[in-house]
Amino acid sequence: MTAPARSRPVAATPSAAPSAASAGTSAAVPADGKGGARRPAVDWRIRFAALGLVWGFSFLFMKVGNEAFAPLQVTLGRMVFGTAVLGAAVAVKRERLPRSPRTWGHLAVAAFLLNSLPFTLFATAEQTIPSMLAGICNAATPLFSMLVSLVALSEDRPSRERFAGVGVGFIGVLTVLGAWQGFSGQDPKGTLMALTAAVSYAVGWAYVRRTLTSTGSSHLAVSASQLLLGTVQLLVVTPFFTSMPDTWPAKSVLSVLALGALGTGVAFLIQYGLVAEKGPTIGAMVTYLIPIVATTAGVVLLGETLHWNEPVGAVVILVGAALTQRRPKPRPDRDAQP
Repeated sequence: MTAPARSRPVAATPSAAPSAASAGTSAAVPADGKGGARRPAVDWRIRFAALGLVWGFSFLFMKVGNEAFAPLQVTLGRMVFGTAVLGAAVAVKRERLPRSPRTWGHLAVAAFLLNSLPFTLFATAEQTIPSMLAGICNAATPLFSMLVSLVALSEDRPSRERFAGVGVGFIGVLTVLGAWQGFSGQDPKGTLMALTAAVSYAVGWAYVRRTLTSTGSSHLAVSASQLLLGTVQLLVVTPFFTSMPDTWPAKSVLSVLALGALGTGVAFLIQYGLVAEKGPTIGAMVTYLIPIVATTAGVVLLGETLHWNEPVGAVVILVGAALTQRRPKPRPDRDAQP
């Protein structure tokens, strides 16, 4: 579900909605062998829409997976299938995995903050809140990211406009939750879990920017390694907190498969290509499609009830998120000669 950092993150968060330029900014469009850039077979707009659909539907997949499996099992399944997709891509491209033990240590922390923890929190939250609300909470990630950057990333100097974006965004969060009604109609614990997942993404991306901006390996190899470590973490923990499911209904199994293979594996590959071709700004804009898709899927396919404050609050959150992502224009050199 996705991060708002735009500088030089290397590890990615193939998620329910990672929400920004998670593939980094330094990738180049593959060469065609004749000195030019190879033109992708599918137009970037189609791939952009597909990415928004896949990540938006991830919240529905979690909800359906929860019908038969425990949240930790849903998360483990998505990590296994997502790792398999990225692992296959690494093998096909013959990428080299990181070799430094220090890098693997940092990747283990990144895997926890960007994958294991937020994925589990979202899945657990959806036991008591609608999938569309989880998708809307995910859209608050850029707001938390800017606040985290004030503490963790000294090179970030937020402008007044970006500060205003945080304020606007949190007004949107309060609107979604119906604060004037005492948050009635929403499960506070589930909602807090979904918002904590967004905070985890923000903290994780700040950590990645501080520790994994130069690993010597490709974005794809590093991200596959990160998912592998997250899978190991969940393999260790899940047996202690869950029991073997009694039934394996096809609907839930296929939802977990789609959540991992599409929403975590294929989605990263699509976004990686988008960022390589069009740059991180386009890669980050998919953030604004996710709550729209998640809300539509929840209402139309799951029969979730939509109240007026939820879409209105979601729009306000997205406006605030957009403001937090704006960078001040460079000032012209007054001493420059015409």
